[in-house]
Amino acid sequence: MTNLKPLEPHDIISSGIKPTGVLHYGNYFGAIRQYINLQDTAEAFYFIVDYHALTTLPTPDTLRVDTFRMALDWMALGLDPDKASLFVQSDVPEVTELAWIFSNLLPAGDLERGVSFKDAKQRGDTPNAGLLNYPVLQAADILIYRGSVVPVGKDQTQNIEIAKRIANRFNRRFTSDKPYFHPPRPWVIEEVAVVPGLDGQKMSKSYNNTIAIFEEPEVLRKKVMAIPTASTPLSEPMDPDSDHVFSLIRLVGDEETVSSIRDSYLRGGFGFRRAKEELINLLESYFSDARERRDELVAKPNVVRDAMVAGAERARVRAQETMRDVRELTGLNWKDAAR
Repeated sequence: MTNLKPLEPHDIISSGIKPTGVLHYGNYFGAIRQYINLQDTAEAFYFIVDYHALTTLPTPDTLRVDTFRMALDWMALGLDPDKASLFVQSDVPEVTELAWIFSNLLPAGDLERGVSFKDAKQRGDTPNAGLLNYPVLQAADILIYRGSVVPVGKDQTQNIEIAKRIANRFNRRFTSDKPYFHPPRPWVIEEVAVVPGLDGQKMSKSYNNTIAIFEEPEVLRKKVMAIPTASTPLSEPMDPDSDHVFSLIRLVGDEETVSSIRDSYLRGGFGFRRAKEELINLLESYFSDARERRDELVAKPNVVRDAMVAGAERARVRAQETMRDVRELTGLNWKDAAR
């Protein structure tokens, strides 16, 4: 891990991923691997943000299936419900109440400058109000559990800055002595902050350049073999630093393997086809244990459901505690005036 401030005793980890399609390597190296590494270090809340998914208006069946599949995949990859609270965002409805309160602390112009909203407008889309308010709901997602550390990909750091701004404004407006919310900070692994897709751009479903974590072997091979490469003759040295194949090898290979393959690139006589074969083998090996766990969970879906329900129950206890405090601090407790 690089350039990361050490965790402090008060730190709570909080982060979520939108259930849109299947998980890919960008999801794993950009966020989920951090989730797994951090679940032993502090109290953690990890959630599947199905409210956020509504900004793209999925069909009800698609949303249900994608949400459950993501829960199953998280557990297969190593997220342990005995170490962290794993749950679905909408199972803690208090988060939408907090989002409404937060929306009154932020100028509309801040939201109009949000990356997702601006990108949608530049594409010629007509973004809905849900996309405009996405960062506010994300701030509520984080802060309702008193989250202060947020494992995210580099592209999400702007939204964390908005959450930080909201926390500071809430503290200034409603607390006079001790701040109530700890302003959150992103937890980004710099060397994998942007995971390259099949075309060298950031790996993203919107670019149609992803490799699914649990890709079928024949589909994996077809995708990797189609990665564009330079037209370097087989006998000539290849430049590993400008090659998309090597960028992916660097993510999944151990230090010795990556160094050996790099040397082969620089010597020449290696070729991009062999590099792709090496990548396929490394990808299959890297997630082999997770594939086995996934097969076991597919056969026992109640294990996944029960773990997520239990995680939501724990998360909701924290959320309700937060909302009791927030209602008191903001004056949304009118009955107390009659005492």
